[in-house]
Formats: sequence, C-alpha cells, structure tokens
Amino acid sequence: MTNRDAEIAAFLAGTPWESWQRHPLAGDASLRRYERLQDNSGQSVVLMDAPVDSNGPMDAYLNVTALLQNRDVSVPAILHQDPKAGLLLLEDLGDALFAAVIEDSPDQESTLYEAATDFLAALHKQNGPDLAALTPPVLAEMTSLAFTEYRQAVLGDDAPRLRAEFERKFEAILHETLTGDMVFVHRDFHAQNLMWLPDRSGHARVGVIDFQDARRGHRAYDLVSLLQDARRDVPATIERQMIDRYIAITGQDGQTFQTAYAVIGVQRNMRILGIFARLARTMGKPQYLDLMPRVWAHFIQGLEHPALAPVSEDLRTALPAPTADVLRQLTP
Repeated sequence: MTNRDAEIAAFLAGTPWESWQRHPLAGDASLRRYERLQDNSGQSVVLMDAPVDSNGPMDAYLNVTALLQNRDVSVPAILHQDPKAGLLLLEDLGDALFAAVIEDSPDQESTLYEAATDFLAALHKQNGPDLAALTPPVLAEMTSLAFTEYRQAVLGDDAPRLRAEFERKFEAILHETLTGDMVFVHRDFHAQNLMWLPDRSGHARVGVIDFQDARRGHRAYDLVSLLQDARRDVPATIERQMIDRYIAITGQDGQTFQTAYAVIGVQRNMRILGIFARLARTMGKPQYLDLMPRVWAHFIQGLEHPALAPVSEDLRTALPAPTADVLRQLTP
C-alpha cells in the first residue's frame, strides 16, 4: 500500500463508503484522479484524488461548487471532504457525458446542444460572480503559450519581439470587441464536461463538472468552448444555429456578439495549442497531439473575421501548422 492509498483509506474510514469497491475512472488533462466507489446494490459515489502538492488548494473547487449550487446548477454534491489532503467524495452523476450520448444516439445531438445553449443563456441572466476577471490584458497574455510551448518546441524560439507586438495589437482588439457585462465563465464548457440528466427538469438536465478554473468574463466565451470543441467535430450547421439561438434568447446585438465570438475563438485556440503541446512534451500525454489539427482549423477559421485583420498575417507566419512533421517533433 502506497502512502496515498493509506491516506485514502484513512479518509474513508468510519464513513458509509469505507467498504465500497473502488474502480478507476478516466481522468482529464490535469493531475487529478477519479475513482467510482460502489456497494453491492449498485449505489455509487465518486472519489476525487487531487493531491495539494501537485494540484494546489481545493478552495477554488469548493467555492465554485457553492456558487453554482446557489444558482441551481446541477453539479456533483460534496458528500465528504478533506481539502488539506486533496480528497473529496462527490455525488455520482453517472456516465452520460454529452459526447458519449451523442456517439450512441446521434439523433440527440441537436437536442443536447440546444439544452447546453439554453443553459448558458439562463446562467448569464444572473449577476456576474465574484471571481477573477478575464480582462483584455489577461486574455492577451494567455495566448503566449502558443509561442512559448508550441512554436518554441517546433522552431526553437518563441519569437519574443513578435509575441510582444502581437499581444499589444491583440489586447487592443479585445478592448474594442469584448464589450458588455461579464458573466460566469466555466472556461472548459464542452461535451466531455457536460452530463445529460434527462430525469431532471429544465436547465437542471445539464450536469456540469470540471469547473474549478471558472472566472468572470465575456458571455461568448463558453459558447465558443462548446461549439469549437477540441475533442469532437461539431457540425457547422449546429454551430451556426446555436449562435443564432443564444443571440435570440438573450437579445444580444448579433454583429457585436459574433465578432466577440470570433475573437475569443482565436484567443482560446491559441492557448489550447500551447497547452496540448505542453501536455504531450512534458506530461507524457501524446494523445492530445491528435486533437491539434482540429484546434488549428478553429484557429484559422477565426482569423478570417475582419476584426482579426491586424494580427492575422503575423499569426499565420509565426505559428506553424500542425502537419505530420510538426506533430512528430512534439511527440515525447
């Protein structure tokens, strides 16, 4: 038994779940691990194993859980906790990830994306939360990973002067285009972090997980995350329909919102290129390289918008396309 196994055994000791069988669950891009605990009758809970020395304090997860529960969002209830040890027992929302449901029942795809879009529209009607803000300077700085993790790994340098000039221009674009009120932003709102809970009603049918990095930001951010999914192809018709649906529900100015959507798309996909390169090179997760061509396609699509004209050519020159040769260079 490892030290961590002993810590988990101590965490479960004296609880109703002490003797339940433990089964590993698929993880995510972080250093967290998950297990499902089951009893003989089939009841189950989920263990989150997130050692503080590698994941940081659990405060963000606990705070955002409370925030979303207060907004009537279906998030896993916390059943037992030891934040100092980095251990939580959570309500088990099941296995019906949006991505899995759509794979098994393709005819449900539109229904699920409509539910997720309606959920965002409803959530955004509430006041912006007391969370750190994704301001233009913050968003511009976050794109640096495309240079420092992706470009540098491929070309051997991160073009510091070009990067600084891009960030200056891009911050100006962000200031001009990301107007309006700030709302809750999940930051990783996609089909593998959403659960389909059809036995619940209304917006509660959309279960939400992996929200600990939430911030306050522009209302287009999570819609971009949903519809420009790095992990699966969302049909262009659904992307178009959901943007129009969100605009109709919320009363946003269509042109202003679509411009913000394009700009945030470029910002997010630049950052994802850097994150996936780092996951492959330094964390031994080469499976993320398979997703890069899709991310690149979203990135190039965004650069076609006129609002990105001041930086489009510079970015196309600075960042190499993820060709087979480039992906080989990123393989650990």
